[in-house]
Amino acid sequence: MKGFGRRGVLGAAVGLAGAVRATGLANADEKPPSQPPLIKTASLPPDPTLPFHGPNQNGIVTPMQAHTSFAAFDLLADKAADVAALMRAWTDAAAQLTQGLPLAASGDPAAMPGDSGEADGLPPNRLTLTFGFGPGLFSADGVDRYGLARYRPEAFVDLPRFVGDQLVPERTGGDLSVQVCGDDKQAVFHALRAIMRVADGVARVRWVQSGFLPGSAPKTTPRNLMGFKDGTANLDLSDPDAVTRHLWVGEEGGAWMRGGSYAVVRPIRIALEHWDRMKLAFQEQTVGREKASGAAIGAKKEFAAADLDAVDGDGNPMIAENAHIRLASPKTNDGAQILRRGYGYDNGVSMVAERWPPWRHQMELDAGLLFVCYQRDPRAGFIRIFDRMARFDMMNQFVTPVGGGLFACPGGVAPGRYLGQNLFEA
Repeated sequence: MKGFGRRGVLGAAVGLAGAVRATGLANADEKPPSQPPLIKTASLPPDPTLPFHGPNQNGIVTPMQAHTSFAAFDLLADKAADVAALMRAWTDAAAQLTQGLPLAASGDPAAMPGDSGEADGLPPNRLTLTFGFGPGLFSADGVDRYGLARYRPEAFVDLPRFVGDQLVPERTGGDLSVQVCGDDKQAVFHALRAIMRVADGVARVRWVQSGFLPGSAPKTTPRNLMGFKDGTANLDLSDPDAVTRHLWVGEEGGAWMRGGSYAVVRPIRIALEHWDRMKLAFQEQTVGREKASGAAIGAKKEFAAADLDAVDGDGNPMIAENAHIRLASPKTNDGAQILRRGYGYDNGVSMVAERWPPWRHQMELDAGLLFVCYQRDPRAGFIRIFDRMARFDMMNQFVTPVGGGLFACPGGVAPGRYLGQNLFEA
């Protein structure tokens, strides 16, 4: 094995362990933030440092930060012990990074520096790192390469191919994942860069997608690139019964997934040039909300419940049968709910061929939504909801899923232990 290798990973883990133990255990009884989680709150201090350790991984119910980078990795390791060593090193590195501490160095000027240094002097700015396991950790092409297939939970299914999917292989799948979020873009980049360095020789990056939120005023719902408020209706984190029922995995996931959650990630390209040419009334009918206020059509306030039974003077539904919010509503999906953490993304422009004449080309924005959601069971959450949306949602004429995957994010970790330890030591 080239590069860092198992021995290098173990060395990094040992080097970081002392500092990790010094950070202490997070307050496991701390109440999750109240709904809606996508709203930036004015009560947050300017540069808060979030605890890494606790019963659940950070970055799931954490109020959304301004920047994110989601990365998927392919494993190169031959043995489960090498993957376990990487997870230990990643855990220790994440515990350092989220506290604004540089990664440990040997002190030898002739050796490779332990930290790349571009975040030196930067506060962590609510930095979080959330790790996940892809299906390939348990079996790849039908081969149980690490002897872990028997520990794959029943809920951890392969995502079906939905109507309208145009998934690019280079932007899809992965054996491991990390979601890095924070309020400083360079701190987020630094953390991802550090994670990549620690993985050298054991795992390599398969794809990365960065995202952002608008710098909106506190206590407002951020707008997506289509100009609509995104996150008005979401899983209510102030309702413990709803959180237990829809977000955190229980005994059914085994010891390693207890307190964890399943992440569905979908980079969704939006035909913004096409959308921008639509009349306002059509845009609002497509979404099912007023663009300016964010209120559901027929309602007065943004957070008022959408009345899906309301009709106009001619007896037609006020909210169209194929409107986005109707098809996404728990009322039309047997009560299914997910916790959404979506970000806008902008990858610049790409060249596309015009339909006629075929030799002409034009540049289009490669931009859209980095859709991320968490749930207790993807079969009862995202898959149930999106199956109908993929077939009937009026918004489908503007959006195209181009990649992503499903990842099992294990429960949180106490100092001295590493993420996924209950799986590798089962």
